[in-house]
This record gives sequence, C-alpha cells and structure tokens, in this order.
Amino acid sequence: MPYCTQCGHETAARDAFCAQCGARQTAAGAFAAQGVPGSVPPIGPDPIAGLSPRAAAILCYIPAVGWIAAIIVLAARKFKTDHIVRFHAFQGLYLFAAWLVVSWVIRPLVLSLPDHFVRIDHLLEALILGVSIFMMVKASHGEPYVLPVIGELAQRSATEH
Repeated sequence: MPYCTQCGHETAARDAFCAQCGARQTAAGAFAAQGVPGSVPPIGPDPIAGLSPRAAAILCYIPAVGWIAAIIVLAARKFKTDHIVRFHAFQGLYLFAAWLVVSWVIRPLVLSLPDHFVRIDHLLEALILGVSIFMMVKASHGEPYVLPVIGELAQRSATEH
C-alpha cells in the first residue's frame, strides 16, 4: 500500500493529493514505508537544476577532473535530450582518455629510452592541455567544435541513447 510522500499517511495509488495533509503525490504514486516490498523511494530535487547547459559543457573540459563533470552530465535527467551538452561530455571524456594513454602508456615508454630523446610525453600533455583550454573557450561560446578522431566518436556516442 502506498503512503504519502509528506506525512506518511496511507493513500490510494491513484490519489493525486494526500487526504491527511493535502500534499501533492508523485506521478508514480506515493512511496511505501521503509522495508515494504515494492516501495518506490521518493525522488529528491535535482542537484544540478541550476546548472546552465553552457556551464555544464565547459566543466567537462577541465583538465584532470572534467571527467567527473562529464559523467554527472551524462547521468543527469536535465541533459538527457540536449545533444550539444552530451557531445561536449563525451568529447571531454575521450580527451581525458587520451591524457590517460599519455600518462600510463607513453610516459613509461619514454622513460625507458636513453636520456638524449625528446620527452614526447611532455609535448603530448601540453597539447592535450591546450586542446582542453581551446574546447573550454569553444564551449563557452556554444560552439560544438569537433576534434579529429575523438570528436567523431563523441558525435556518435551523443546520438546513441
């Protein structure tokens, strides 16, 4: 049996308002008390409700921590249908993956070479940092700039649901 989301009074599944306190019930029906099989937990407020699409896109490109924002953006109900923000989130994730490849694969290879070689890992990390800054500027202007290779992957990922 469902219960009121506000006061916990027993309600019918089809009730839009609680008979006890008058609180509006969720569209899925009121949730049942803790421990009752089949209960639906209450849906809390969206923590990123005040985040604009432009700010969300910019956050996805912050070096080293943008992947966290990208995952949050991709999981958020708010941006589920916003193709441009989802594109930026995927592209930010792929840019972070490129940085991981440089850090975990290329750097150890370069360190195993004699000292007279150019540190290609530092050049690649500087390039990725520059691309991240460039993409933050593009995202702040609302432009979905497609990077070579990872941009095409991001476009395909953003269009799939």
